[in-house]
Amino acid sequence: MILEYAVASATVSISWSRYVVKLLESFQIHLPDALTACPWDGGIVNLPAAFIVILITLLLIKGTESSSLVNFIIVFLKVAVVITFVVLGWGFINSDNYVPYIPENTGVWGEYGFSGIVRAAAIVFFAFIGFDAVSTAAQETKNPKRDMPIGILGSLLICVVLYILFSYVLTGVTHYTNFKGHDGIAPVAIAIDHMGTSMADGSIQPAYPWLNKAIILAILAGYSSVILVMLLGQSRIFYSMSKDGLLPKVFSQVHSKTRTPYKSNLLFLILISAFALFVPARVAGALTSIGTLFAFIIVCASIWIMRRKMPDAPRAFKVPLVPLVPLLGILICLFMMVYLPFDTWIRLILWMLLGHDIYVYYGSKHSNLYNRDLRAKGNRLLSYIGLGIAAVLSTFVIIQQTLEGWQKEIGVSAILLFIAGVHILLFGIRLVRGNRVES
Repeated sequence: MILEYAVASATVSISWSRYVVKLLESFQIHLPDALTACPWDGGIVNLPAAFIVILITLLLIKGTESSSLVNFIIVFLKVAVVITFVVLGWGFINSDNYVPYIPENTGVWGEYGFSGIVRAAAIVFFAFIGFDAVSTAAQETKNPKRDMPIGILGSLLICVVLYILFSYVLTGVTHYTNFKGHDGIAPVAIAIDHMGTSMADGSIQPAYPWLNKAIILAILAGYSSVILVMLLGQSRIFYSMSKDGLLPKVFSQVHSKTRTPYKSNLLFLILISAFALFVPARVAGALTSIGTLFAFIIVCASIWIMRRKMPDAPRAFKVPLVPLVPLLGILICLFMMVYLPFDTWIRLILWMLLGHDIYVYYGSKHSNLYNRDLRAKGNRLLSYIGLGIAAVLSTFVIIQQTLEGWQKEIGVSAILLFIAGVHILLFGIRLVRGNRVES
């Protein structure tokens, strides 16, 4: 969940940055690429992306009171942008832009063709973050067994229809190849620029010159609310983990005046803004999606396990057709994860190793939920898990380096292999010591 919310907010902030650049360009204000793009996109730092993260975090530290009216206005604004774009753009669809409808695979796994479709679906999966949040309101509904499926599936259906229509118009107004490159993270601005009349010199006279500015302003407002929700959710996760003893108590301390967990907010202000400064959107997006898919796999598995071990536990809402539904959820999420770039898997495993370290060396010793009577057995299990994660990390690094050639980015691979080796050594020693104590 930390990976899901933290990196997702960075991903949205990077796209927010590009829309700001496009908006300023419409007023003949040009920001240098060196200050609006990361090194992998031809710049040095992405200052606008870091700026919005810092601004929203400071707002959260000061304290905000959400209201149903504000949320309704924001949602209405987002839906209005999508519907306006679909309605006005429909008349500028050029059917030639859909040829070929599914471009042939280039010979590289994940570049067009069927593998490209599944990889794209996995990468944009983070667009569906938030539907799971409806389940947190189960205790507040009068009839959760009836209302929860309607709330989740109903909102999901509406968004899927809007996503499909939006994508159809987006790729019909201009050819998909125009969304390549750094400007591709602000696709609506590109599409609107192509909604007009073709001139003799090949340029396009926009039919709605006001539309681009209006929609970009609405998108920036919507993106800002998304970043706020993600950062708010992240601080709540850290706060809860700290209260349970899984993280240092400093992260559950609240400000004396604002009553907000400002120290955890400040930590993520530094981490997420640094991430947004130097990481490209494609990497952040893939990392967000694989983290979300992995979290969904854990949730599906947990439902199955809890239904078997705690069948009589009180439930406001009961998932039907267990184990079929959880099993299908696991298989579908895992299927999409397989098509994500190999280096994204390595980043996920590295993140898991870091989280495991924090739990082993801090969380397990301070957690309010940890069973002290089973400490020896638990420590042995944790050591085996750590060995497994480190072994998988080293295996994935070796496979990737073999596929791409040992001359390419050998320094990064050497560091990752060193990290994996150190962990194998540490957890091996921990396991041997544990066995000696028991004997």
